[in-house]
Amino acid sequence: MSWWRRRFDPQHGLGLRLTVAVAAVTLIGVPFTVLLVFVKTSFGPLTEIDEGAARDLHVYAVGNPGFARLMELVSDVFAPLTWRIAVGAAVAWLVWRRAYHLALWAATTLTVGGLLGLALKVVVARARPSLPDPVAIAPGASFPSGHTVNATLGAGILLLLVLPLVRERGRALAWALAVLIPLAVGFSRIALGVHWFSDVAAGLVFGVAVVAATAAAFETWRRRDVGRRPAQPLREGVGPEAKREITPQGGRIGHRS
Repeated sequence: MSWWRRRFDPQHGLGLRLTVAVAAVTLIGVPFTVLLVFVKTSFGPLTEIDEGAARDLHVYAVGNPGFARLMELVSDVFAPLTWRIAVGAAVAWLVWRRAYHLALWAATTLTVGGLLGLALKVVVARARPSLPDPVAIAPGASFPSGHTVNATLGAGILLLLVLPLVRERGRALAWALAVLIPLAVGFSRIALGVHWFSDVAAGLVFGVAVVAATAAAFETWRRRDVGRRPAQPLREGVGPEAKREITPQGGRIGHRS
């Protein structure tokens, strides 16, 4: 049987899942690559979007101090340090509960994603918006948005750790928070005039790509090396079999025996 046919042969389940996972990560990475190229080449339509969003939101923020303060609050509450503390606490809990594999996945995802995001900032070296009467100032380069990258990484990690522990409604709420918080953080960075729209879009896509890549690698490990059943990370999270390890009484949160 050829390599190509084995990739899609139902009898070779792991190969099929690996192929799908790699394809998904690749599809997520393509928009980021396109954004990066457009930013480096100062692509006209993207530049117009960036400048228009920065100008319009800046005018609104200057004319509405309450809105500006709200954006500062969102940006400060969900700053990178917040996610490092939250994921660090989750890692500590997982280690204490002896779920070492999940702890390693969470720590690796946040660390690798954060470092790659910083490296991209240095390589791209894009200037931040320069606006009259700025409502906020931020140091360093602009692309991608570090706040957005870390919010996406942190929310994605916590989401995939929580999913095995909650029921259907809990899953819907977890997904809603994991999507809305990074979006709110990204919007706040544009509204404060410290990032371009494309910086935030790139941060969201990059964060999703990193989480997807490490989750796919984790699923490969648990299937191939540990012999676990196939999981659906988007529904069951990573390592769903570990829910008895990471909850004090095992089972799902809210379950009554």
